[in-house]
Order: sequence, then C-alpha cells, then structure tokens
Amino acid sequence: MKPVALLILAPILFLRPPAVAADDVLVFAAASLTEVLRELGGSYEMAHADHIAFNFGASSDLARQITAGAPADAFFSADAARMEELEQAGLVDRGERRNVLSNVLVIVVPRDAKTTISEPSDLQTLRTIALANPEAAPAGVYAKKYLGSLGLWEPLKAKVVPTLDVRAALAAVEAEHAEAGIVYATDAAISKKVRVAFRVPREQAPPIVYTLAPLARSRKPAARAFVGFLASQGAAATYERHGFIVLPAG
Repeated sequence: MKPVALLILAPILFLRPPAVAADDVLVFAAASLTEVLRELGGSYEMAHADHIAFNFGASSDLARQITAGAPADAFFSADAARMEELEQAGLVDRGERRNVLSNVLVIVVPRDAKTTISEPSDLQTLRTIALANPEAAPAGVYAKKYLGSLGLWEPLKAKVVPTLDVRAALAAVEAEHAEAGIVYATDAAISKKVRVAFRVPREQAPPIVYTLAPLARSRKPAARAFVGFLASQGAAATYERHGFIVLPAG
C-alpha cells in the first residue's frame, strides 16, 4: 500500500467522541450512514422530547472507542463482526442486536476522468486506488475480500491508498488524489464529483450487513426507543430513498 496513506490514517489516533449533553442519546454510527441518520434523527426529534447526537466514523474505530469506555448509548455498525465483538465483551446485550440494512460496492472515478473500467481487472491499469482501511474499516474489508475472490488483491495492493473510512476514500477520488476508489453505492450517490464506473453484483460480493443495538451500559430508555425507531418499518422508506437495502425483520 502507498506510504502516503500513513498521513491519511493518522487521524485514527486522535478520534474523540463529540461533546454532548448528559441526557442526549449518543449513537455511534458508520460513516456511510451520515445523511440518512441525520434525517431520521431530525424526524424523531420533531415527534419526541429527546435530543439525538451522532458520532460517525469507521465502524472498527467506533467499536474501539466503545470498548475503551466512550459514552455511547447505541451502535450502528457497517460490520456485523464488530458488533459481535462488543456482544462477546458484554457491551451489547444478547438478543438486542438487529440486522437492519445492506449496501452495494461500486468502483468510482472522478466525474470527468477518461478512465474506463468495465470490469474490476481494469483497475490494474491505474496507479492509485482509494479504499477505506482494508485491514479494519468495513468498506475496505469488504472491498479487499471481493478483490481477493477475483485473484486481484495481490496485484492491486501496492496501488491502494487506505483512508480513515469510506467517506475519506470518496473524498480522495473527488479531489483526484486517487484515480479510482471502491465505496458503497450510497456514498457515490451523494457526490457530484464522481461517477460509478462499475457496480459490483451483490451475489459476488461479501455479505454487507449493517447491524444496530443499544449498549448494555446505557441506562437511557430513550436510547432503546430510538433504536426501535431506526429498526422499524417507519424508517424503511427513508433508508430506501437514500439507496440502502432494507433487510427483512427477524
């Protein structure tokens, strides 16, 4: 992977939860959920007296913060494995986690780039490819597994510029610091500076599951109520409008 990636990854060391009031409901959530959760949080606040706050980032980094004692009330992870780790540590009550959403991986390039990528093997013609940290951040882990299944990870890994999270990978392509990137379809949809060059078929990619749970140490009834709202049919249409795939309840 590219040495310059160390500069992009450096902020991991300085992540801090946002300052919130003691009675706020603080949700730690995957970066790819930023817009949809802000919308849902605003809708919920209009109907309830509770105030909702968010801390967005790579699910792996958020899980580490929670393990270290960060005062989160709920966790919405883009990687079920991170939630399982918290459950095993007793930080999430067994039976309270819910699989809520899925997503699709896409290869993006700068909007005006003349780059042609009709299949993933075409990435071999490029010099730089932005990925969320493929050793930790869910979008990068999924992308690495997908490329590995095609026999492409080894020839491509030296071209990879790892970033803090999937939004940083998108930003790297937007700024043309990378010739292409692999992000979620929902991330590509919010940008006017990139275009989708290739959409990964869901059946060929690792299962992408966003899982949600209140944290065991939270004593706020409002946190469990908000988690219930986020997992409800009432939120489903908003997720779908933002491009997410809503998973069946159960």
